[in-house]
Amino acid sequence: CIKANAKSCGECIQAGPNCGWCKKTDFLQEGEPTSARCDDLAALKSKGCPMEDIENPRGSKQVLEDREVTNRKIGAAEKLKPEAITQIQPQKLVLKLRVGEPQTFSLKFKRAEDYPIDLYYLMDLSYSMKDDLENVKSLGTALMLEMEKITSDFRIGFGSFVEKTVMPYISTTPAKLRNPCTGDQNCTSPFSYKNVLSLTSEGNKFNELVGKQHISGNLDSPEGGFDAIMQVAVCGEQIGWRNVTRLLVFSTDAGFHFAGDGKLGGIVLPNDGKCHLENNMYTMSHYYDYPSIAHLVQKLSENNIQTIFAVTEEFQAVYKELKNLIPKSAVGTLSSNSSNVIQLIIDAYNSLSSEVILENSKLPKGVTISYKSFCKNGVNDTQEDGRKCSNISIGDEVKFEINVTANECPKKGQNETIKIKPLGFTEEVEINLQFICECQCQSEGEPNSPACHEGNGTFECGACRCNEGRIGRLCECSTDEVNSEDMDAYCRRENSTEICSNNGECICGQCVCKKRENTNEVYSGKYCECDNFNCDRSNGLICGGNGICKCRVCECFPNFTGSACDCSLDTLPCMASNGQVCNGRGTCECGTCNCTDPKFQGPTCEMCQTCLGVCAEHKDCVQCRAFDKGEKKETCSQECMHFNMTRVESRDKLPQPGQPDPLSHCKEKDVDDCWFYFTYSVNSNGEANVHVVETPECPSGPDIIPIVAGVVAGIVLIGLALLLIWKLLMIIHDRREFAKFEKEKMNAKWDTVS
Repeated sequence: CIKANAKSCGECIQAGPNCGWCKKTDFLQEGEPTSARCDDLAALKSKGCPMEDIENPRGSKQVLEDREVTNRKIGAAEKLKPEAITQIQPQKLVLKLRVGEPQTFSLKFKRAEDYPIDLYYLMDLSYSMKDDLENVKSLGTALMLEMEKITSDFRIGFGSFVEKTVMPYISTTPAKLRNPCTGDQNCTSPFSYKNVLSLTSEGNKFNELVGKQHISGNLDSPEGGFDAIMQVAVCGEQIGWRNVTRLLVFSTDAGFHFAGDGKLGGIVLPNDGKCHLENNMYTMSHYYDYPSIAHLVQKLSENNIQTIFAVTEEFQAVYKELKNLIPKSAVGTLSSNSSNVIQLIIDAYNSLSSEVILENSKLPKGVTISYKSFCKNGVNDTQEDGRKCSNISIGDEVKFEINVTANECPKKGQNETIKIKPLGFTEEVEINLQFICECQCQSEGEPNSPACHEGNGTFECGACRCNEGRIGRLCECSTDEVNSEDMDAYCRRENSTEICSNNGECICGQCVCKKRENTNEVYSGKYCECDNFNCDRSNGLICGGNGICKCRVCECFPNFTGSACDCSLDTLPCMASNGQVCNGRGTCECGTCNCTDPKFQGPTCEMCQTCLGVCAEHKDCVQCRAFDKGEKKETCSQECMHFNMTRVESRDKLPQPGQPDPLSHCKEKDVDDCWFYFTYSVNSNGEANVHVVETPECPSGPDIIPIVAGVVAGIVLIGLALLLIWKLLMIIHDRREFAKFEKEKMNAKWDTVS
């Protein structure tokens, strides 16, 4: 909003949907430009602009015509005119659009049962379609019978086409012009397009007139079907189209010519897309080129005509590609003699009518539209797929959510109208777009107001909108005076050479402070000497996040002080667990304890590194008072009466951690080498309390008998083990000596023999 540099309320609200304009007369600080009135709503409120002084018009929607969709069954007694049947709701509405703010409305579509149908059969009568013509001659009554299952109001028409009546598409020799066929074939003269039968509910008349038709002929393979389609689409009165479902069946066994092919016959004028039927014959085929595919799409869409291409297998691929370019069209495979044409039409109609595709007219500049579909079985889609729903049966209802957004205001601010309709249907939604480009307060403006320097501007929305040639917040200067050096003197501080402190421009002798990249950072003051971002910082935040920077000085919130508002006056962080501030050993400064006794330290002056522990400090006093012994036994009544003592039976009965008072658990040895247990705590009133276990734990003397018995048993066992080892060694020694003796004895026998 700030970057938009809006000079008026109208410019401000066009900058974005969240921008508001403060019309409070004294809202601006000294040095702030008029554009500072434009900001987001939260910023304006924080700067002191009351909500009732903020201009912030919002868009809206109003439904003008909202007839319910028609509910009726086929064969119902009531017969409604086509224009009385409603398939789309609402029908007319007004959207008031503010730039950047989308307006959303819901559109409902329901396929009505027994909806009237007009079907026009357009047939290729070149020679290759001779056998097909025979089957089409009885099409009228047969198709009437089939269509009665779908609608009780059905009309049918017939037209035929061949080719442009110039070379090289046909032979222009007199004989060939009379009969383009060879041999004894009786063919009619070639023609471009002929409306044989306008739409009628008389099937017999269809059979009668089609039965009188004869095949014609041409030279090249592609046919001039596009000329015929164009005339069928734009000649509504001659064809007899009603505002109902319009079906065009295009039957051929060949390809097609399109825009540019006419040059072969010397035809260079583009197709004009207008009706040129005289006596039901197209008379300008030799003058205008074939239409382009895009031109056909436009005219078919404008006239709500759905096309069914009934073509032979050979050309299926070509016409399927054409179908992809023409919305609401279908392709069916025509048998070689058109015997399946009725079933083809029924299947194609069911396919076309089962899909609804929304399209909108040309949008005004700067307006965008988006769709979201809510189809059957919970299928939802957005973007391009949000325009359509498929697999819709008769009587099914689908919804669309449509967003319309204006991204800019039209130059003249005039209203615009757009239309949305389902392709192939005549019904449409008319939307009148009204653009919010000015504020309400601008209509209350005072032209040539005395508030704008003797009537040099219009005073509106709390500010002056200057007349041409005047500038300044109050229109006090003419554009000729802007660069005057005399004016610059008013923009310099005393004893300074800097104009507007180098933070702004001098306009009409007044400083207009420049804007920063960060829109939250603002220069202000008569000479732009102030700002809200150059104050002292703490923890990387301006004023520590605990104050507001005004003219480079922090204004601290309550309970904070200091140049950077980093000193808290709150004593809660200094409160010790015993309820005392800094344990009574210091003062709380900026939320931190300053310990007055140098022996103590810690967040609340609770730690003393050189002091005895609580247990060691009170050991002798607890011993003398609880057990009447120890070093202070004689002086116990004088030195050890500073605490309250309570005896308990066992260690389990001692106070446990979790109580509000600080608690120390102690285990000490007395003069008899017995252990005694106690706790020491100080309550919020400063009273010391000691809980002591009444019976010390003394070590018991050794049991002599088991010790002596164990020693004797050990000596005996060791002696036995030594004797066994000695005996084992003697046995091993004796065996070795005996073996040695035996060996010497044997040696002595050998010596005697020799």
